[in-house]
Amino acid sequence: MRTRLLGNKLSVSAQGLGCMGMSEFYGESDEAECIATIHRALELGVNFLDTADMYGPFTNEKLVGRAIADRRDGVVLATKFGNERRADGTRIGVNGRPEYVHRACEASLARLGVEHIDLYYQHRVDPNVPIEETVGAMAQLVAEGKVRYLGLSEAAPATMRRAHATHPITALQTEWSLWSRDPEENGVLETVRELGIGFVPYSPLGRGFLSGAIRKIEDLAENDFRHHHPRFQGENFAKNLRLVDKVVEIAREKGITPTQMALAWVLAQGDDVVPIPGTRHRKYLEENVAADDIVLTAEELSSLDEIFPPGVTAGDRYADMSTVNR
Repeated sequence: MRTRLLGNKLSVSAQGLGCMGMSEFYGESDEAECIATIHRALELGVNFLDTADMYGPFTNEKLVGRAIADRRDGVVLATKFGNERRADGTRIGVNGRPEYVHRACEASLARLGVEHIDLYYQHRVDPNVPIEETVGAMAQLVAEGKVRYLGLSEAAPATMRRAHATHPITALQTEWSLWSRDPEENGVLETVRELGIGFVPYSPLGRGFLSGAIRKIEDLAENDFRHHHPRFQGENFAKNLRLVDKVVEIAREKGITPTQMALAWVLAQGDDVVPIPGTRHRKYLEENVAADDIVLTAEELSSLDEIFPPGVTAGDRYADMSTVNR
């Protein structure tokens, strides 16, 4: 696995591993297989692991902590705070208050069983707390040696500028894929590149839709959150499936999987881009990792852009878009 630099400072594998689905949102999972998947990722050179305190809630950080307990030095560990939840899963809201930043970090360190977090993100921007105050508290964590680098997730260009002026921001995490091309239109991509901030796309496989494996909503487990996702509903699902089928055709012609095609497209967007596809299974991890060696031709990239121009996907990214890009 090749490496890339985030923020011209933090060296990570060209792909990371999103661990969220190992604990919540995508149906039941097998913890032993999840830990084996993390171990296999590290064997393959995927050293950039992504979690958050709200996944589970709280259980995903514990799982990742157990998986890396005897191999911490080989891991670039990223976690997040700001989407506050109770242990029973109840959502409290977005919290960027300085005192909460410190409390959340201490709790994450304990659950992960580590002495420092390599990349600490504000998961969502709190509109009621000036970003300078939140990032100022995060900067104190850096000074204390508890955090190495800072990140933001789903932040708007103006917010990023103010945050970066308070303390250097190393990475921005936002949804970006063939079917979620908002960063190219809303100024986010332009801003991170102007400021020298690395870009970490989450859901680079369109929440699994770009794999081509989901043919009907009934293919998903009953407790899979995608049952309530706008892009998986009714006519939106049908329209998006027709788009994906075109990607499937191009991938077949190239002799690769649609998943690899979608990941190769993201990887081709620049050396400052590090996608974090999520999986709970070693076989899918290995399929994802193989995309690192795939080079798309100019003609293939053009064909994909024609199929998935910005805005073509039917439905919003979330049922409630109020907490993103602010």
